[in-house]
Amino acid sequence: MKRAELLQLLAASTVKAQAAVPDHPLRVAIDGIDAAGKSTLADELATALAALGKAIIRASVDDFQYPRARRYQRGKESPEGYYLDAFDLEAFKTQLLIPLGTGGDRHYRSAVFDYRGDSPLLVERSTAADEAILLVDGVFLLRPELRDYWDFSIFVEVTFNTCLARASQRDRELFGSAEHVQRRYLTRYIPAQKLYLEQCQPQRAADLLVLNDDPADPALRLPD
Repeated sequence: MKRAELLQLLAASTVKAQAAVPDHPLRVAIDGIDAAGKSTLADELATALAALGKAIIRASVDDFQYPRARRYQRGKESPEGYYLDAFDLEAFKTQLLIPLGTGGDRHYRSAVFDYRGDSPLLVERSTAADEAILLVDGVFLLRPELRDYWDFSIFVEVTFNTCLARASQRDRELFGSAEHVQRRYLTRYIPAQKLYLEQCQPQRAADLLVLNDDPADPALRLPD
């Protein structure tokens, strides 16, 4: 499938999902393991939907992380620490997802924390139109604690080999070398993702799956 065709189908599916929730903004999760291509897909889908005249709100769960001391309280290489301690789910829900849901006041914050600077973000509240579409990318979005807050969800699926190869290039500057990237992924990130996949089975919970090992030739399928 051509990339443009995928985006056309995803945009049409998103618009269809929006019609089913006319009383509040559509909240869309774009989930997947690290380096699956979630943020790229979310940005591309935002562009496709904007071309259809849709008002888009973009956010990432990365901007709802805890301070470094809490994220690493089990150790920098702990998979459980990544899954359980990295993200401030309460702020994620109360500042973004709940205000945009049924009965919400539409006043939201799209980010609360700069994890690289390890400091709070003073982002002013914005007001969403009822017909807006929220596109959120990130890991662990279809965990049980969050599922009721999504109106539509996409899981971006790649192999762990693809994840590691992409991360070795993308995160080399952040970690200092490809070797350090691979160590961190093999000890912390990939084991945490395996824990998530086994416990939560997000591929079954998602509305659509995007097979993204080859971004130029992706595939779209329904969950089993």
